Amino acid sequence: MSETVVLEREELRRTIADVLDVDEAELTDDAHFVETLGVDSLMALEVMVVLEKKYGVKLEESELKEVTCLRRAHELLAAKLGVN
Repeated sequence: MSETVVLEREELRRTIADVLDVDEAELTDDAHFVETLGVDSLMALEVMVVLEKKYGVKLEESELKEVTCLRRAHELLAAKLGVN
């Protein structure tokens, strides 16, 4: 029996904000993780590991570079999970 994973943007925002230790209000859809929030490569990797575990997907290293903001993280996960 497989568990259905629901991709909800606000939950994704909470998850990423928690990993990055930033206020959810700072994590707008287009806030750039590196330029706006000061995320380094280790923190970015930690975000990806948490998202892989939470949503049951495998993210490639090339995709890691694409995830520059919450909107892109949501789009990538939606594509991986086959949801809109």
